[in-house]
Amino acid sequence: QVQLIESGGGLVQAGGSLRLSCAVSGFPDYYAIGWFRQVPGKERVGVSCVSSKDDSTVYADSVKGRFTISRNNAQNTVVLQMNNLKYEDTGVYYCAGRHGSTWFCSLAEFDYWGQGIQVTVSS
Repeated sequence: QVQLIESGGGLVQAGGSLRLSCAVSGFPDYYAIGWFRQVPGKERVGVSCVSSKDDSTVYADSVKGRFTISRNNAQNTVVLQMNNLKYEDTGVYYCAGRHGSTWFCSLAEFDYWGQGIQVTVSS
């Protein structure tokens, strides 16, 4: 069965950095992983996604140039490196997965979800 386990969240000042990691298991073949952010009262939104088939990546406009998603196949992890963090990056970050690949880093494209991890950026 598919399992996604997030780690690495926490509290950081604006301008600082955090590194989120998603430990992935259970996919038999190609899969895509996405990071989503949710704040109270709002829907989860895609932050960045990566495909295991060709390492293609997608980023939300708000994080381009600041966040980097990468895969470590040997360790079966997907890392989201977040630099120059802003107050508006605050939220619960979820790792999501799906079989195969997708062009769209959107909620409806993903079937499996981690438990979520809090990221708080103080201004």
